[in-house]
Amino acid sequence: MSDDTNDIIIFGAGGRVGRAAVTEAVARGHRVTAVVRDPAKYRDLEGDSVRVVRGDVTDPASVAALAAGHTAAVNASARLDMPSEEYFTSAAKALLAGLTEAGVGRLLAVGIGSTLEVSPGLRVMDAPEFPAEFRAFSQGHVAEFELLTTEAGPALDWLMVVPPLDLNQEAPVTGGYRTAVGAVLDGPGRIAHADFARALLDEIERPRHSRVLLAVSV
Repeated sequence: MSDDTNDIIIFGAGGRVGRAAVTEAVARGHRVTAVVRDPAKYRDLEGDSVRVVRGDVTDPASVAALAAGHTAAVNASARLDMPSEEYFTSAAKALLAGLTEAGVGRLLAVGIGSTLEVSPGLRVMDAPEFPAEFRAFSQGHVAEFELLTTEAGPALDWLMVVPPLDLNQEAPVTGGYRTAVGAVLDGPGRIAHADFARALLDEIERPRHSRVLLAVSV
């Protein structure tokens, strides 16, 4: 492995998006720190280029300690055992503080498709028929985005990358994707985890977007 290999830290590495991001990062020659809550459950992630560690993305000290020496971070974590808004804002605050302390310059946060606009000022989650329980979960990502927008300092370049509502493990891998800022993309409205991970790594290696909601779909 070359000396110029970048180190990437992935929070929530045990989930489907996190695993796909680990796989894509390793395939591109990166070293990865895979952060999970219980490393014993995710030993299959370990490899020559992957170190699996215990961490808490809502704890600034944990983030800072684990992220030191990395060039970029991905937050693909989620929690269903606590209120969505509490979790995602706590994680955003800890990432802003911890990554800045550690000197990490790039953060990609994985969002949710319901926060994208179907027309100017009207989000998917604003439709009257949208289920209330999903709206509450979506609001956590809205609050996360607002916090990143208002509190991120100049040293941390962040981006919220948003898949369509159908982020589908069974979707065909196309090797490509399309993007739009803040809005739902026309088309099938689905993407395979591997293609979504490709978009994440592209934005780490060749950043083209900053401080926006970036919709990604096939």
